[in-house]
Amino acid sequence: MSVGAKPLSGSGQHVVRMTLVHDKEGKLLVLLPASSLLNLSALWRLTGRTLQPVSCADAQRFFSQEALNNTWGQKQLFNMPCILDTNLDPAARHDIWEPITGLRFMAREGWLSESLQTGGLGLSCELIESVQTASDTEAITQALERFTALRVRQRLEETLGLPAFNQTTQRMIMLRSDADAEVEDLLKIVKLDPSLSAQIMSWAASPYYAAPGRVDSVEDAVIRVLGFDLVVNLALGVAMGKIMNLPDSQVRGATPFWLQSLAMAALAERLCKKMPAEQRLKPGLAYLSGLLHNFGYLLLSHLFPAQFSTLSRYIEANLHLPFPVVEQQVLNLTRDQIGAWLLENWSLPDSVCTAIRYQQDAGFKGTNFLYPCLLRVTSLALREQGLSDGPVESPNPADLEALGLSLERVQQEAALICASQDALKSLTELFEA
Repeated sequence: MSVGAKPLSGSGQHVVRMTLVHDKEGKLLVLLPASSLLNLSALWRLTGRTLQPVSCADAQRFFSQEALNNTWGQKQLFNMPCILDTNLDPAARHDIWEPITGLRFMAREGWLSESLQTGGLGLSCELIESVQTASDTEAITQALERFTALRVRQRLEETLGLPAFNQTTQRMIMLRSDADAEVEDLLKIVKLDPSLSAQIMSWAASPYYAAPGRVDSVEDAVIRVLGFDLVVNLALGVAMGKIMNLPDSQVRGATPFWLQSLAMAALAERLCKKMPAEQRLKPGLAYLSGLLHNFGYLLLSHLFPAQFSTLSRYIEANLHLPFPVVEQQVLNLTRDQIGAWLLENWSLPDSVCTAIRYQQDAGFKGTNFLYPCLLRVTSLALREQGLSDGPVESPNPADLEALGLSLERVQQEAALICASQDALKSLTELFEA
């Protein structure tokens, strides 16, 4: 299960989006320009009620009613209380669109004129993006000072209050950054940590890796089954995940955190190996980028617990928009900014930090730009399979060309990951233990 909606094709300049919200007093329809973000704070001020978007599953059920396939049922829909953005004329004819189900129809003149409140509910993405600060460090500092009691005077990384890594993880980070490191260097670290040794044996025996024969030793697990890169990457992923707990107030119906992370890692690695040899990325770094691609999400929930529930509701109310747009409106900070910043301070490879920071930015063409390009393609392919969250659309042809991959190849590889999701789910249990 995942959350996301297919964005409206074309500009959508004259299309009206409808969203179902509710509280203890009942349900309402909110209508605003399709390209706008629904500003829940403005809705709460206008109504004097803390209205929340219904869950993705509830919206699916409500807007899939058979009656909404005919004109009579569509007209009856607007007999329920409606709130209309001030940019829309209630007496006019409107092209109505619901993003979760894709329901779309024409509302005739006068359909929206009854049971109506109006107010400024929508914000354009251009306006939201225009208030971004100059640097990620500045954005993080301002967000901390705005939403917490902290006043950032010392080093920012010390202010975040995150537990320190143990010695094993610190050595793994150094190993990951050492181009000359070998399996023997890895085994020396692993053998000093009984907990990590046990985890590696469990990974090697998991259904996903399906090792032939018995795995009798850590050396066997590392050398024959998992390999150097995979052991280091999995160990780092587990260590970083244990720094913070998964948030309680997540977006309802979202893909489980570790399932999405492992699916991203597995598909990024597979696609990397299908790239032409002359432009192929390092599979191990592609895997690690996928595994940690959503690490900033955990950080946002850890640093801003009071605001995180509100952020989740905003995402649910705007499933057709990229997450960074919604995060920028609510926190003035995105998961990609803070995730990449912290991984950089933890001395992870530049290619991994770049991949995570610019995974949503198709305009980035700096050093290592193919890594975020790979994450974009991977995420979009998995969204179509229901294994990743966010707006559901096909990969950008320019990204596919840059990677030397065809859409058909990407879809084939994504389907293979989807077919193995039960085995991936069993692997997530080892991360959550």
